[in-house]
Amino acid sequence: MIPTILNSPITKWLLLVFGFVMPLASLLTWAERRQSAMMQDRLGPNRAMLPLLGMKIRLKGILHFVADGIKMAFKEDVVPTNAHKGLFTLAPIIALAPVLVAFAIIPFGPTIFPHSLTAPLDVAALAAAPTAPGFADAIRLQILQVDFGLLFYFAVLTLANYGTTLAGWASYNKWALLGGLRGSSQMMAYEVSMGLSLMGVFLLVGSLEPGWIAAHGASSTMSASNPMNWLWLWQPLALVLFFTASIAETKRAPFDIPEGESEIVGYFVEYSGMRFGMFYLAEFIEIVFVSAVVTTVFFGGYQVPFLDPDGFRFGGYVNELGISTGGAFFAMDHWLVSLLQFAAFGLKVVLLCSFQLLIRWTLPRFRADQLMNLGWKWLLPLALANVMLTALIKLFFI
Repeated sequence: MIPTILNSPITKWLLLVFGFVMPLASLLTWAERRQSAMMQDRLGPNRAMLPLLGMKIRLKGILHFVADGIKMAFKEDVVPTNAHKGLFTLAPIIALAPVLVAFAIIPFGPTIFPHSLTAPLDVAALAAAPTAPGFADAIRLQILQVDFGLLFYFAVLTLANYGTTLAGWASYNKWALLGGLRGSSQMMAYEVSMGLSLMGVFLLVGSLEPGWIAAHGASSTMSASNPMNWLWLWQPLALVLFFTASIAETKRAPFDIPEGESEIVGYFVEYSGMRFGMFYLAEFIEIVFVSAVVTTVFFGGYQVPFLDPDGFRFGGYVNELGISTGGAFFAMDHWLVSLLQFAAFGLKVVLLCSFQLLIRWTLPRFRADQLMNLGWKWLLPLALANVMLTALIKLFFI
């Protein structure tokens, strides 16, 4: 009964979104201010505190995101007189909902076998008889497993950009409209490059399913847990192109011309209260999602270096028949392997989120012409070149 409930898509979505994504996105709102303060030699957020038993608990400013949430919840919700009420209300929902849906394709941990938790996993028996009682009630830590997984990501996440455009148009404000138009043009300039950058990955591994990519890596002659088998080494140009285009899709500096705080304030200039809070939260959830996709596709996902399903193995690997090819081996219980792999996924995502915050506070904003030139004249040709180069390597050498 319990494994069935845990394996339910709704349970896994709730666990992923409310147990990992939302807390991390909320903490990122604090981390961004804290990190920017450290880089600019300021104190940063330090005023929010919780009085308890005569003490003032500050936790180095972490409570600020709680204060932000309370402020937005009780702030007056103003709707401009001439705004289109329906689309004005719908825009922040469209900006937030697709990102949460897209998390369905992300494998955030290994497949867990509840009846084998207290012993090392018998990979040979699993390969020979996957329906045996010892492997029954398996819990796969991925909500949606489909062959077109990454295409699903592009299709769903593109909808989030409509939130930007609708917010700009429905606000009946020329600055908001300009921000919405900037967001649309930016999306078109970088969406194509982002998709093409993953074509090289598809040519190499033969799958667009994120779970399959994380579980197998680039080559079948190495363990999926071997960092040399992760796609950061096999597709370095695709990694740079995809990561750059993805940051542009989040509309954050140096790609933040849809907001342009010193020029037009942004497409959400007329929003206040929780409606503005939804745009604000969506931005940080997109950061988490981009980090999760890059982790899954290019950095082995939940894989821990040299940790196979049955324990650490150095100098060998387990083939598709579950037979070890040799090397030094240290067996570990299945529960510990699963816990380490789940933690590894979280750690990789957090590190990539921190890297995005670092970029945000290091690089200045591009001008509109510079942003278009980068998208159309550099990223797109390089993405096409990467596809052709990967195809030639695949044809003649692999």
